[in-house]
Amino acid sequence: MTILVTGATGTVGCCIVGLLHEKGVKVRALTRAINKTNLPAEVQIVSGDLDKPESLQPHLYKVDSLFFITQSDQSDTKFMTNKKIVQMAEEAGVKRIVAIMDFEGNPIEEVIKNSGMEWTILRPVEFMKNVLYDWAESIQKEGIIRTAFPDSLSARIHEADIAAVAVKALTEEGHHRQTYDLTGPEALTPRIMVKQISEVIQKPIELIEMTEDEMKKEWKSKGYEEEFINYFIIEMGKNPPKQVYTVLPTIELVTGEPARTFAQWVKENKHHFE
Repeated sequence: MTILVTGATGTVGCCIVGLLHEKGVKVRALTRAINKTNLPAEVQIVSGDLDKPESLQPHLYKVDSLFFITQSDQSDTKFMTNKKIVQMAEEAGVKRIVAIMDFEGNPIEEVIKNSGMEWTILRPVEFMKNVLYDWAESIQKEGIIRTAFPDSLSARIHEADIAAVAVKALTEEGHHRQTYDLTGPEALTPRIMVKQISEVIQKPIELIEMTEDEMKKEWKSKGYEEEFINYFIIEMGKNPPKQVYTVLPTIELVTGEPARTFAQWVKENKHHFE
């Protein structure tokens, strides 16, 4: 069995490559940064860019299963690019595709479902790892975090749990025609998460509540577009959809292991906050 993993150096992809390697599965790891990987020496690393479907074509042959990352960009251009990749995979003889996408879904789902390949769709909520991008630097340098919505709930998920489900779907029977909505084992607020980080690093962290306008200005100063800001700050922060904070048992049902907690994730990533 040979499995092609796209985004092999990303948050989830690198975990998938590691788990497949441990199982003795032959892995073909696709990445744009071919010279900047920390993947096992036995893994075949190949160069490719999901924005350039033709770069994937030579790597799809003699592949049994494909792990495919779809991006949150749902423009017509991105849809056609994703569609081309799915078509090339089918034409190359790939028998199984496992695709990861936003929890809200993606139009490319129908293309995948109507292909001749066995398919599994993964729809995780917010990653625990996003905390690093949002808070790690301010905790390290100032001992504070700033947020406009300290009491908004999210059932964040550990990236390793997403990878564990993906590996099951890539290597075992029984996952065809399944759409797995994935969450962590608990819904937490930023206020609670900050407290847990503080306990692990044994350092006080001050939570500063910002106004919506202050949050918008900060994100604008970082170069984010208005549409992105309104979605993630107003919709996801102020009025998060129910599926963002509704805890589901999917991880344990698929893998046989309980989903990892945020406290566990913090212990594993303690060095980023100290």
